[in-house]
Amino acid sequence: MQSLINQLRPGVVRTVKVTGFDGADVLVQLVDAEGEEDEIGRIPRHEASTRRIEHPSELFEVGQEINAEEIGRWREGQLHLSARACEIPALRSFLLAFERGQVVAGTVSEVHNFGVFVHVDGEPDGLCTGFIRVPDLTWGWISHPSEAVEAGQRITAEVIIAETRSGQVILSLKALQEDPLIRFADQVGRVLIGPITKIVPFGVFVQLAPDVVGFLHLSDLTDEPIETPDQLVDEGELITVKVAEVDLQRHRVRLGAAGDVDRT
Repeated sequence: MQSLINQLRPGVVRTVKVTGFDGADVLVQLVDAEGEEDEIGRIPRHEASTRRIEHPSELFEVGQEINAEEIGRWREGQLHLSARACEIPALRSFLLAFERGQVVAGTVSEVHNFGVFVHVDGEPDGLCTGFIRVPDLTWGWISHPSEAVEAGQRITAEVIIAETRSGQVILSLKALQEDPLIRFADQVGRVLIGPITKIVPFGVFVQLAPDVVGFLHLSDLTDEPIETPDQLVDEGELITVKVAEVDLQRHRVRLGAAGDVDRT
């Protein structure tokens, strides 16, 4: 995660002059470089604009000077840049004001199966800058984000990273909630009974406590020669398991066999 965050951190803004096009990419010359007057950079098509365009020539013309953010060097060291990261100055300024771990408030705009969009307080008019990925909504198991939040709801969340290239600030609701595994860590070695919440080809997930789910591998579920767990158990059935390990770093609970399925 930290490696990904480092890749998405805003880069240095450079002033460049459009020199031509290579397919759908924009070729530019750095005009603010000291001792690098002839350095040629590239703006990939997907970094040209947040708007939908057929070709970057709809936005830029040869000789035009623009600001673009450095995003790295590829193709034998050629500098790549993002024009979209500087396309809306007010948005860029808004995003650059955030720091990782900062707590912000906002209003849920839309809820989708892949995540939640949030209107962050103070964002430029007409934009929706906040986004919460499904794993960052809650520590508990949910089948859809609508189980955690709803449109119009006021929320408080923690900043993971502000991305100038996507124009979004990635947020986490879960970061402001206590990890339920912290209080569950002393359960290692105990035998518990809980319902099966999900069946996958190689094992089952079992609800052990509020917002705590453990995994029991197929090999620990039965000694019978079965191909998948659903040949033996169903979702919702109670099963007796032993807590073998609570891994706080990876946030997972490993279970072991401790009896047969309880079908009463």
